[in-house]
Amino acid sequence: MRSFVEGVPKAELHLHLEGTLEPDLRFELAERNAVEIPFATVEDVRASYVFHDLTSFLVGYYDGMKVLLKEQDFYDLAMAYFRKAHSQNVVYAEPFFDPQAHTSRGVPFGAIITGIHRAQVDAERQLGMKTQLIMCFLRDMSAASALETLEASLPFKGWIIGVGLDSDERGNPPTKFKDVFARARREGYRLTMHCDVNQEDSVQHIWQALDEIGVERIDHGVNSLEDEALIEEIKARGLALTVCPISNRYVTGSLTVDEIKTMLEKGMRVMINSDDPSYMQAYLNENLLELVEVGGFTRAQIAQLAKNSFLATWLSEDEKADYTAKVDAYAG
Repeated sequence: MRSFVEGVPKAELHLHLEGTLEPDLRFELAERNAVEIPFATVEDVRASYVFHDLTSFLVGYYDGMKVLLKEQDFYDLAMAYFRKAHSQNVVYAEPFFDPQAHTSRGVPFGAIITGIHRAQVDAERQLGMKTQLIMCFLRDMSAASALETLEASLPFKGWIIGVGLDSDERGNPPTKFKDVFARARREGYRLTMHCDVNQEDSVQHIWQALDEIGVERIDHGVNSLEDEALIEEIKARGLALTVCPISNRYVTGSLTVDEIKTMLEKGMRVMINSDDPSYMQAYLNENLLELVEVGGFTRAQIAQLAKNSFLATWLSEDEKADYTAKVDAYAG
């Protein structure tokens, strides 16, 4: 099963580039940019990754990215992820980035996206790995800030496939950003949105994401299983849920194995991702292997998750068919 998981072609659609900042790169960038960090060794950084909920995770997440200041930093960050993902047979990805977390520190939007885009070009040329970029708004900042970020993105619109919403969900429902997402749709962006696990009003927020925002995908969305009508609506719309098992375990104490199996059994388009793999100390293959080791997932279930990962993408139907055919051929 380990060999099968490692070899199956797969896509990743719920991955925060800032969440791939490994301790060694953090040290390197801190030295390059003369940024002081409160750790003496890589091991000290690893030891600090102790979270008990989403809020405590975000504190460390935002602190870690303070070393990202220049275009080359964002290139190095993205390229390191693309190389790691390629080594795990991730052949396509739609990673997130959080521009407000950087522009609020004085980093120019152009430097952020140009560095990432250069890495995307090199990843395709050097690794044969295609990627499309999703810009996320921080939901614990204002809608006005999100709109300002959206407008800053427009000169680079050809480099961005869609927009999302992440960060702390408490008190920040999807409807807070309804007008921003409507503008993003008019600009031609695809729409997704985090509906984190076990948050206050989780089910209501998923309904808002569907009916008030009109999302095309749901990031996390595990709590949809609490409402049978919601399950049927998600299926009727063909929406995918980008679930992150090890991330779920870090912030809720549960790998959500049973929930993922239930989604598969109900015919929901669930697929697996690594979320913030440096902080969770697990990339995509490690997440899939946990499902095998803890949940007893079979080859057929892993293959279906891999097929779902391509069906959930914002690729053309022909491209989706090509990738899913490769999974079928691999799985035999």
